[in-house]
Order: sequence, then structure tokens, then C-alpha cells
Amino acid sequence: MSEYARFARFYDAVNNEPESRARKILHYIERYAPTAQSVLELGCGTGAVLAGLGSGYALTGLDRSAEMLAFARRRCPTARFVEGDIAEFSLGGRFDVVICVYDTLNHLTTFARWRDAFDCARSHLNDGGVFILDLNTIGRLHRLGVAPPWVHDFDGNVMIMDVQPEGERLWEWDIRVFEHLGGDAYTMTHEVITELGVPLDEVRSALATDFVLLEESDPDGNVPDDQSARAYFVWRLSERS
Repeated sequence: MSEYARFARFYDAVNNEPESRARKILHYIERYAPTAQSVLELGCGTGAVLAGLGSGYALTGLDRSAEMLAFARRRCPTARFVEGDIAEFSLGGRFDVVICVYDTLNHLTTFARWRDAFDCARSHLNDGGVFILDLNTIGRLHRLGVAPPWVHDFDGNVMIMDVQPEGERLWEWDIRVFEHLGGDAYTMTHEVITELGVPLDEVRSALATDFVLLEESDPDGNVPDDQSARAYFVWRLSERS
């Protein structure tokens, strides 16, 4: 069973940021790729971010979870969705913009797989295309790992999420959703997801081989470091030889 298979139907209810994330991506596109016509999202999940980009682009989403893609197809019926691995795919075409947001990269649990994903993004970008990504930093993952479990009430249900370190650079997210069936009855959905944290200088170095950095920031607008809550990057594909 694919990652997020059980959690897919709860994902949108507990993830309340897609509109702001889509606005940030649109800002980057308007600034750095104003003539863009096509967008590919790696790890598109339920399609919430793609839906927020509007109808001005030819949209494609890639995700390894068939369950998440089922929601995405209903949300964005005019977009193309492909089930596949973001570190190993070939779509037979190129795009003006490739995006990879939320914790998608962190879900690849070796840095070799991150490099593979960067290579796939490069091979699927048009000349001068823009690669937009954000990721969880090592500092944030460490803080989550020492914090108490997070409890979130939504739609009469309860989610309990506990993040714990699992070896060098790895953190395990234990997610339990208690779905209210009525009265005192609940049923539990359990998902365990592993994330990798990578020093930002390693990410910058890996991307600098084929891309030029256009912009980077943390949520406060400062240059991100390994203690930032999140790191946002915009890169332009270097000229192909």
C-alpha cells in the first residue's frame, strides 16, 4: 500500500495552507517565469496546490499515491495526473515550471534520491525553466522530534501526530486519526511516514550543478539556514550545453 494511502481522505482537512502556498508559487512564477504556460508538480497529493494556480496553465501532477491522485482528479478535472515516483519518472515532455512543495522532498529518505529528483526536474524543464521547491529543515525536524505529540481536532475527529528521531537525519512521523462514528464510537486510521533532513548547503551544492539560484527565503523573508522553520528556493535551469 502506498504512502498516505490511509491518510488521503483526511489530508485536506488537516492541511490548511494550500491557498497561501499557491499564492507564493504564483508570485514566483509571475516574477521569474511570466510567460510560463505549463506547470508540473512533483508530489501533488490531492491537487490542492495545483487547483490554487488557476486555469491559466497546463497543469500536470505526479504522485506515487493512487489514493491521493483519486482526490486530485476530482478536484482538478482538466489537469493531467500521473502515478509515479518523483525520483524516477519520464513524462515524455518538458515544462516551463516544476514545483515541489511541502515536505515532498523530505519523504525521500536518502540524499541520493533527492539528487535523482533534481535530475528528473532538470530533464523535464524547458530551457530557462524555473524549479520552485520548499522543504523541512533539520532544525525544524529536530524541534518536532523533542516536542510533545501534536493534537488537532477537525470535523469532529481527532488527529494525534508524534515525531521521533529514527537514526541519522531521519525522523518518523506517527499519525493517528480517530474518526468519530457517532456517540462514543471512533475508528482509528494509522500512518507512519519517514522524513529525511538535509543541511541546506548540501541542497544548494547539489542544485548549483545545473541551476542558478534566483531567490531563497525562510517564512520571515530572511536567508534560510538549518534552524529556519522552512526553506523556500527558486532556481533557474542553466543553459544546456
